[in-house]
Amino acid sequence: MQRILIFIIVLLLPVMRVVAAEPPIEEPDTLLHIGSVEVTSIKQGTTLRGKAIAATLIDALMAERNHISALKDASEVVPNFYIPDYGSRMTTSVYVRGLGARIDQPVVGMNIDNVPIMTKEGYDFEMVDIERIEILRGPQSTLYGRNTMGGVVNIYTLSPFNWQGVRLGVEYGSGNTLKAKASTYQKILPNLATAVSAHYTRTDGLFENLHTGKMCDTEQLGGGRFKLAWRGERWHIENTLAFSLTKQGGYPYAYAGEDILNEKGETIITNGEIRYNDPCGYERMEVSDGVTVRYDAPKFSVSSITSYRYHDDKMTLDQDFTPLSYFTLIQAREEHTATEEIVLRSKEGAHGRYSWLCGAFAFFKHCDMHAPVEFRRTGIEELIIKNASGYSGVDLVFENEELLFDSRFNMPTWGVAAYHESSLTLGKFLLTAGVRFDYERARLDYRCASDAHGKFGVAPITPDNFGDRLYNSFFEILPKVTATVRFDARNSLYASVAKGYKAGGFNTQMFSEVQQSRLMKQMGVAMHRMSIDEIVAYKPEYSWNYEVGVHTATADGRFVAEAALFYIDCRDQQLTVFPEGQTTGRMMTNAGKTRSFGGEMSARVSPFKNFDVSLSYGYTNARFVEFRSGKSDYAGQYVPYAPQHTAAARATYEIAIPTRWLERIVLGVGYKGVGPIYWNEENSLKQNYYSLLDASVRLAGPHYSVEVWGRNLTGAEYAVFHFESISHPFLQMGRPRMFGVTLNINL
Repeated sequence: MQRILIFIIVLLLPVMRVVAAEPPIEEPDTLLHIGSVEVTSIKQGTTLRGKAIAATLIDALMAERNHISALKDASEVVPNFYIPDYGSRMTTSVYVRGLGARIDQPVVGMNIDNVPIMTKEGYDFEMVDIERIEILRGPQSTLYGRNTMGGVVNIYTLSPFNWQGVRLGVEYGSGNTLKAKASTYQKILPNLATAVSAHYTRTDGLFENLHTGKMCDTEQLGGGRFKLAWRGERWHIENTLAFSLTKQGGYPYAYAGEDILNEKGETIITNGEIRYNDPCGYERMEVSDGVTVRYDAPKFSVSSITSYRYHDDKMTLDQDFTPLSYFTLIQAREEHTATEEIVLRSKEGAHGRYSWLCGAFAFFKHCDMHAPVEFRRTGIEELIIKNASGYSGVDLVFENEELLFDSRFNMPTWGVAAYHESSLTLGKFLLTAGVRFDYERARLDYRCASDAHGKFGVAPITPDNFGDRLYNSFFEILPKVTATVRFDARNSLYASVAKGYKAGGFNTQMFSEVQQSRLMKQMGVAMHRMSIDEIVAYKPEYSWNYEVGVHTATADGRFVAEAALFYIDCRDQQLTVFPEGQTTGRMMTNAGKTRSFGGEMSARVSPFKNFDVSLSYGYTNARFVEFRSGKSDYAGQYVPYAPQHTAAARATYEIAIPTRWLERIVLGVGYKGVGPIYWNEENSLKQNYYSLLDASVRLAGPHYSVEVWGRNLTGAEYAVFHFESISHPFLQMGRPRMFGVTLNINL
């Protein structure tokens, strides 16, 4: 596999990254057609080519070839863009160019049909009838605002004006996994069209919980989408209503330490085993509606994007992930989000060499959360009684068989923003400058209670109730300046400087630690001196991104490529850490300073008819410049969880079959590589670079295709996540070798 990686890198050195390939959805899977990519993005304009943006476009054909049915499936295809597949669909940790976060605020924004998704817990969903995915890397904060310092993902679903008919699909694969989808796209009138789609997925899972003898990563999910679109001479109106239901098992975390023994000296869990006794799972319901209205005047356009999203989910965890009864967590959230955005932009060429864009954005998000942590008998004895007795030598006795630390949170957040961007064309040069003024206000109302009953020596221990209100507010000025030299319609060179910004917030997962500290204080044992605000609140994260890049293509369109070099200076980078010792929470902290530099390149080439190859490679060197944890200085160490290398290659060859029922056979083989990934700030634990190989054979007729596929064909063993809970290490392994068959019918 190392030789394969070296060969890919050598091929990539003289080329740059692919920008576009847009065969219509109804065209056969044949020679790659490369040209101008039509973009319906209200902010990006009519095309991405020639813009000062490092972007990857995944069209419907590329998504089908790479089996991209969720955003995490695209992570290893796009250079320096990585989403590990672990935990549940609640966990969407995105890492771009060394930036990322595992909890709370994302580093990458997401828009579906121009409507923003404000909660990253909703990023992982089944993509049905996706027309294309645009992944823009580097800060997009000037146009998109908060939480886009790593980039933006724009997802566009199929328009009933672009395709009419019925689409059916079914897939069966390893783990007794079944996927089914159906949709219809129809024009009701010449200027009125509608689309209705539905999908369902179920799986028995791939990882077994040895304690219960059952698979722990089972899943059932389903959903639907209704789209109504109207197009007039100047007016365009589109409404999309979507809903989804998800029910998952979880979390397949394998123990990675020395054997744990019970009181009788018997081994209860050993290295490499998934073995826990309390339930784990994730449930989610989402409903969203977005309305886009656009008016095209002779010299400008004005657009309104209005959305509402309801998100209701519940996570259940055996937080010690062992057969012992330490403690459990239930986190239930109900969230309402409303957004409104007005965008005005000039028509291309309407004002000569000058063009402009300006807009205003407002959002309101209200979240209610209930997060009870329940300590079982082992947890009470090992985590509370032993700690208290060790500090004082006084006997501690609890009457509770189970000890509840209950927390309820009310978290309203709102924000407003105004932005402007101007562009001036001077011959071959395109100069662009923009700025955004962004204000956000966040509030946390918390009410906590514990039901402790017992004695510490002769002193009684009584239930504890407390609550208060915390505030956070942020005002940011987010500039961006770019310069582009356009040699012709296909080749350009650009440079950009942009500020990125990720909002601060409140880490509610540390409140069980706060409650334990209050309990210890009641017993006269002071374990923590920090205030609740210091433990829970964290600051925004800022970055300056300096970038140069190239877009290039040949006249015949058989070779299209792109490359970029970047340097990122990041301040107050948000990191998720597990505090040392017998702790139960995850703390969000701000590292002092980090810096990241690297490059990315990819290309798509069709050397001869019916054969095309796509290649991509990304390198990121992200290190701490200043980060003192209080016990250690991590300056010079690699930033954890962000991979240094991402590589991908795919070759597709089509064989024409001149028969009535079978028109072509398409052979595909792909390679993906990721790593190394460090798991902690000390850089003492890491996942080495690993390689994955996949292949497929597709038989296609006039209205159908049948594909047999295999993934991770070499059976590579690799970890996608590492963490510690109460000083016990755990890993989640990547998916093993998998096979399946997919049937698609278009009528």
